[in-house]
Amino acid sequence: MRRNTVMKHSPETIHEVSHPGANNWGRIAWGILVTMRPPEWLKNTLVFAAVLFSGNLFFRPAFVSSVMAFVAFCLASSATYVFNDYHDRQTDLAHPLKCRRPIATGLVKPGVALGTTVVLAAAAIALGLKVNWHTGWTVLAYLILTSIYTLWLKHVVILDVFVLALGFVLRVIAGADAIGGEFSSWLVLCTLMLALFMGFGKRRNELLLLEKNAVDHRRVLHEYSAHFLDMMMVVVTSATVVCYALYTLDAATIARFGTDRLVYTSVFVLYGIFRYLYLMYEKSGGGNPTTLVYRDVSLQVDILLWIASILFLRYYTRLF
Repeated sequence: MRRNTVMKHSPETIHEVSHPGANNWGRIAWGILVTMRPPEWLKNTLVFAAVLFSGNLFFRPAFVSSVMAFVAFCLASSATYVFNDYHDRQTDLAHPLKCRRPIATGLVKPGVALGTTVVLAAAAIALGLKVNWHTGWTVLAYLILTSIYTLWLKHVVILDVFVLALGFVLRVIAGADAIGGEFSSWLVLCTLMLALFMGFGKRRNELLLLEKNAVDHRRVLHEYSAHFLDMMMVVVTSATVVCYALYTLDAATIARFGTDRLVYTSVFVLYGIFRYLYLMYEKSGGGNPTTLVYRDVSLQVDILLWIASILFLRYYTRLF
């Protein structure tokens, strides 16, 4: 029933929306901004992981380079979102929420969307190269990976979630590249597992939300079942906790922090995962992890306390 309601958009209706008058350029600009999804830029804060854990947060050149890398990834991720919405503008009409996206409704023309994608991608690469060539190449790798995902890999079972998770890993690597530092293999693995956890949770939410219409929106959902996704989440949840604990107990990490007490911050990681699971299973959340963070005060407090504990353990000798 929901699908019939959404699919009532006729070509004539879309055509009319996509030809606004001269007084509606502000609506088009707003549509482009919405398509860029600024709220999703929260994911790009992973770029700051390297400068935070390395102890260089208050070293101005390192902090500035991290900010520039963050902005580069904001531009790159927005380019990806615009290109994805351009490519999926027809299938988005079968989704109860995505059917309202500016490109799907015709507010933003396909040609404008492609042009915006090119400009954003070029700006992202240029800014990444301005930081250093390592960061520039990492940004380019992210753009290539996400483009292949949109065109092909999003339809390949399991790989679709892995590609999304690798996007988060590239953010962490870019942060390390920006300050010329090394990244911990355990921290990278922890990021990968956490991203897989959220990715499988998102697929589960889509599967249950769309029900029989799921395949019309995303073909790969035909390959998934709620039971299979639940098993995958059990595996990656355990792996995430173990990887983070091993990172905190690693000899290099203890030497860098000057203490073995970082392991106690695992409490915040555990609570965050448990809270996410609660929201997903008991409150029908999990469709968009970023939205959950914006809406759930408990998750916000947990993240802030985790960051505060890291700051205290890493920088307290400088602050007091």
